[in-house]
Amino acid sequence: MKETSPVEWKNNTLKVLDQTLLPHTKKFIICRNSKEVGKAIVDMKLRGAPLIGIAAAFGMAMDIKKSKAKSYEKLIKEMKATGEHLQKTRPTAVNLKWAISRMNAFAASNKERRIQSLKELLVNEAVRIYKEDLENNKTIGRIGAELIRPKDRILTHCNAGGLATAGYGTALGVIRAAAAQKKKISVYVDETRPYLQGARLTTFELAEMGVDHHLITDNMAGYFISNKMVDVIIVGADRIAANGDTANKIGTYTLAVLSYINNIPFYVAAPSSTMDFSIKTGAEIPIEMRSEKEVTEIFGKPITHKKTKALHPAFDVTPARFISAIITEKGIIRAPFEANLDKVILNREIVAKL
Repeated sequence: MKETSPVEWKNNTLKVLDQTLLPHTKKFIICRNSKEVGKAIVDMKLRGAPLIGIAAAFGMAMDIKKSKAKSYEKLIKEMKATGEHLQKTRPTAVNLKWAISRMNAFAASNKERRIQSLKELLVNEAVRIYKEDLENNKTIGRIGAELIRPKDRILTHCNAGGLATAGYGTALGVIRAAAAQKKKISVYVDETRPYLQGARLTTFELAEMGVDHHLITDNMAGYFISNKMVDVIIVGADRIAANGDTANKIGTYTLAVLSYINNIPFYVAAPSSTMDFSIKTGAEIPIEMRSEKEVTEIFGKPITHKKTKALHPAFDVTPARFISAIITEKGIIRAPFEANLDKVILNREIVAKL
């Protein structure tokens, strides 16, 4: 079950696996600058909160490497412009903002360096962000697998696997680790309309892992949950507020409420870079509205009357009260989230126990 990264950094270019063509076609595109990275993000060629952050860091690295700036002030001005452009591509996933801020902060803390040396260091920082995500995901998987019992039937939504990260996965990383421990788990995969990330991507990853799974349509989840056929639900996250409210792919809130009513554990798996302590609650999380054509069409073919309009919020927010625990590389965090997220993520005190 060796992980495969959806991106490759080589010769100052980013090789990106085009996820819009999976599972039937494996095609790579080459991004040579931040604008091409931004377009790949907008067009969903690459997606998933951690991967978007990684791609943004590499997008900045490309422009930095090619920059002709001779002064720190000029370089910072260029970095700011690049960061602002990239940040507009997907507003909900906070990892994007986090990676851009980290690159800018690194530049500020090394402003005494010679300009050429600083450029090289910034490129190395982007690589470090990539490598850290991979290691953090593996830790999330190892920690989260402790919550999975032998023969558990797991329901997951959207794709929070290697394709959404540096190559291992968050929610799917937990499943990957549990499967590696021979726990004989099985997985229900929500198709995840309208973009079908579950049907196209999560099933692809699970098949590659050799994990037993069944694809279900989104509106079937309640049937399997109410009939006691689901033991645990695990999802990823695009942004987690200071109180634990979590934004994730549209449809996650519905699953959280169903799990709460039916007394099923509902876990969120995400790296600490997905935490946004600048906002108090989920009400402050911006929700991306995508094209209605992604709802009225499937693979470019219309499925509705030509006069029909559609609404397409890409994410919803799950209140913290419906979340059993948040699995991070720092540990497993439980309620009260407002206190425990701050303590665990900021390394002041580990209060969450398995």
